[in-house]
Amino acid sequence: MSTSVTFAGATLPNGDVANVVVKNGRIVDMGVDVRADEGEVLDVSGLRVLPGFVDLHTHLREPGYEASETVLTGTQAAAIGGYTTVFAMANTLPVADTTSVVEMVWQRGHDAGYATVRPVGAVTVGLEGEALADLASMANSRARVRVFSDDGKCVADALLMRRALEYVGAFDGVIAQHAQEPRLTIGSQMNEGLVSSRLGLTGWPRVAEEVIIARDVLLAESTGARLHICHLSTAGAVDIVRSAKARGVRVTAEVTPHHLLLTDDSALDYDARFKVNPPLRTSDDVLAVRGGLADGTIDIVATDHAPHPTESKDCEWSEAAFGMVGLESALSIVNMTMVETGLLSWADVARVMSTNPAKIGGVGDTAGTLEVGRPADLVFVDPRVHRVFGPEDLGGRSANSPYFGREFPGKVVHTMRHGYFTVRDGSLIDAESVRSHAFADAGRVEDNG
Repeated sequence: MSTSVTFAGATLPNGDVANVVVKNGRIVDMGVDVRADEGEVLDVSGLRVLPGFVDLHTHLREPGYEASETVLTGTQAAAIGGYTTVFAMANTLPVADTTSVVEMVWQRGHDAGYATVRPVGAVTVGLEGEALADLASMANSRARVRVFSDDGKCVADALLMRRALEYVGAFDGVIAQHAQEPRLTIGSQMNEGLVSSRLGLTGWPRVAEEVIIARDVLLAESTGARLHICHLSTAGAVDIVRSAKARGVRVTAEVTPHHLLLTDDSALDYDARFKVNPPLRTSDDVLAVRGGLADGTIDIVATDHAPHPTESKDCEWSEAAFGMVGLESALSIVNMTMVETGLLSWADVARVMSTNPAKIGGVGDTAGTLEVGRPADLVFVDPRVHRVFGPEDLGGRSANSPYFGREFPGKVVHTMRHGYFTVRDGSLIDAESVRSHAFADAGRVEDNG
């Protein structure tokens, strides 16, 4: 089933206007004078076309926690947000620490068709931090795992972390660390500071994040391996990563949309939708991570999309689960905090939401780039739209978003994966249609790297 579409009058990331021709799953031509010779012509004047977004940090919850999310519903949420590739975190049940589990997650993403799903393998068996998982087997599986993380838990043992870095260096994998010194965060509920003192909640000190990052960049420096810092949230952490990069350490870092926008003041009403790990920090930290993203110290935006059922959030703060959904709102928050403030251009947005995460995740050959001959993973954004974000904007199984009622700039209009629409005119394409396109085009565009 081939799809031939010419997108007429699209605004490229650099601001140029061009026609983009897609055929048989790939971009076949692009330029101001390009004309369609067959198929549909779609007027996208005024819309920004970007490479499909790549999320290096998504919780799809399957297997084991399907009440919160599944591979299907999570990738539907991803498509609504403009994502065409997502990396599924390992804290499932069973844990994604074996070939069988990572291949199952990869296969379910392949069958659903809304996004390329790349499983993240656990660093340690059962996320228990005691013994390395079989990293090589996962790397050599059909899922071709290249990112390993115990996210939700820190690899706190320095010797184990060093061995993990050494191990993945053999196949240019990367260890993605959840930087949280466990003994400094026992019982922690939110950022340690004035707000936690006022509310009587146990604080999560910044140094608990920073001490692990400082240790791990030294380990990465000594091993020459690749280290990735998950959801960096403090000004001090930005400084540590900036210094490490200046020395040539192979370290990359991500920031979440919520850490670009929200502060710990959000907790003043004990609304557990704002309870996340790492916690929301202060306005000074927010400014620091924005600056770090702008100057390249922080490489990417990653959502840490963390769906939970209603009962896990509609309860007392101390009993609530950590995390919020974020795939559908990410683009608007980056637009609000970084583009409209002049800190990033749209070309930069393509870099931090598409190109860089694809490179870090080892899929830069098939994702993250807007070029002739490459797979047609595209997102078309209308930056002129302002909308009040609500439950109707979500596409997944859970509704634990803290943004309902907020006015956001920008909206995803079309998402295309491998040359077929997953979202068109702002609406999700039905699962059967997407699945049929995915199966028909499976041989045209390789999606497992």
